[in-house]
Amino acid sequence: MNEKFSERELTYQMLLQVIREEKPSHVILFQALETYGWLDRKSRAFISRLFRGVLENDLQLRFVIGCVSSVPVRKMKTPVRVILEMGVFQILYMDHVPDRAACNEAVSLAKRHGLTRLSGFVNAVLRAVSAKKKELEYPDPGKDPVSFLRDRYSLPAWIGSVWIRRFGYEKTLAMAQAALADHPLTVRIRRESGRAGILEDLAAAGAGVQEGRFMPCALRLTLPCAPDRLLPLQDGRLAVQDESAMLSAVCADPHPGDHVIDVCAAPGGKSIQLSDIMGGKGLVSARDISPAKVAMIEENLARMGGSCVQAMCMDALQRCPEDVGTADVVMADLPCSGLGVMGRKPDIKLSMNEDKIHQLAELQRQILAVVSSYVKPGGTLLYSTCTVSLQENEENAAWLCSHFPFHMESLNPFLPEMLRSREAESGSLQILPGQYGSDGFFLARLIRDREEESR
Repeated sequence: MNEKFSERELTYQMLLQVIREEKPSHVILFQALETYGWLDRKSRAFISRLFRGVLENDLQLRFVIGCVSSVPVRKMKTPVRVILEMGVFQILYMDHVPDRAACNEAVSLAKRHGLTRLSGFVNAVLRAVSAKKKELEYPDPGKDPVSFLRDRYSLPAWIGSVWIRRFGYEKTLAMAQAALADHPLTVRIRRESGRAGILEDLAAAGAGVQEGRFMPCALRLTLPCAPDRLLPLQDGRLAVQDESAMLSAVCADPHPGDHVIDVCAAPGGKSIQLSDIMGGKGLVSARDISPAKVAMIEENLARMGGSCVQAMCMDALQRCPEDVGTADVVMADLPCSGLGVMGRKPDIKLSMNEDKIHQLAELQRQILAVVSSYVKPGGTLLYSTCTVSLQENEENAAWLCSHFPFHMESLNPFLPEMLRSREAESGSLQILPGQYGSDGFFLARLIRDREEESR
């Protein structure tokens, strides 16, 4: 290993990219581990744990620093705050790292980045945290549950307030904890006939395997290596997909020979699943807005196949006249706030806010107004998001039915038995983050009226 390489230095640079440049954390982590592919498993695990840990626990780390610092956290320069948060996370959560080492490495990091005059301050704060870490007092959840969830579980106050009003404190607490839990890789077995061979290959690679919670085709993996090194993923027998996300294609219920339009389709997982369900017969038009996104779809198609999938560069906001009234199924898994996947994309906690949710909900309506016209009478529009937000989910589904000739249809006939409910009978389903060990997800099944009446 390169003696000059520093795991903490790399993690620091990665965190600044997320915070200053607002780059997606999962992209930054993937690129870093690709660039430094020569790192051993231990170093890769350390970098991943520290990087994700600081982002996931950002609000708690700020609270802890504030408990011992004479300078308010909001007045600290970003580099100093990031160095302190890295040190505090190691002290609180990385038991194999001695507190002394966390302090010393943070001081060295500060000095390397021109913060020598503040290195004594960094040292004092981290040593104070080390001394008082077992005496930290968080807000009383009985008196101020929003502040408790923010300071202990890093759930932004605006999210906590909304979720407590809607779901109650206990469910909100469970969702906050789920966002901080480990997330095994979930994959979909594309062909049941290949299950035995897949399990043999996973065992040979040393992967830990558990069955899915509600989808028979799902496996939950604990990996000894990068996912792309597993043979069943390399050759396309497995597809990386969360169990909740698998429901969209299943509930869309496409049939062989159908014409399916999948908008906002990148990276193509749902399009390929639709093709698998259809037995490769028919057409799945997988569309996204940019050549880069279409390239992602094409890359997955090249690796996994999907004989009836055609990738296309198209803006979902621009109506395509020749598609009007032609689709048996339109899959609309639309851009959203992503509150259901904060456990996988922790930077959402830093970047999302209520104003952005308003904007996203309006964008979704604009897209729905266009793509709903592609559905033929009696056809299906499957609307889904990976968030937990009335504006983006239930309210938009209701809006579509009130402005266009659509009605909701029960999801229960298509759902695994454990997910069937009165809510799903009405045509929509909200899965909460961690509820079934899966991501938060919303879906609604909407059918175009056969006899369209003016409204």
